[in-house]
Amino acid sequence: MRSEAELLSLAGKARERAYCRYSNFSVGAALLCDDGTVYQGCNIENASFGAGICAERAAFSAAVSDGRRDFSAIAIVGGDAEKVGFPDKQCPPCGICRQFMSELCRGDFRIILGTPRSCSVYRLDELLPHGFDLEDKHGEN
Repeated sequence: MRSEAELLSLAGKARERAYCRYSNFSVGAALLCDDGTVYQGCNIENASFGAGICAERAAFSAAVSDGRRDFSAIAIVGGDAEKVGFPDKQCPPCGICRQFMSELCRGDFRIILGTPRSCSVYRLDELLPHGFDLEDKHGEN
């Protein structure tokens, strides 16, 4: 099993490849599959802002395109692209990425956020307690 520190390091390396000429905010992600395989992703912006993709979804897209559906964790690192190394603040996934993860992962899927001084681990169901689900009973308890 890969350690949280190793996943954060891989996310940091992916962050170096980000294409973020509009926001100057680079993000890298390292997605861990149940068998230890890791897929990396970085954010890729576009002049048509809605056409960009977040690092987390880029990593999931690579994994799903490779036939994977067995995910256990993702590490995310993001911050000012001008600053080399790890940012000082943690970078939680945006709402779209949280919903994207909920489609492909269990509630106990781990989301690892880190800086040089701290590491936090959340479960997906903590960060998105009431995600949209077409199979939901539409409000029935």
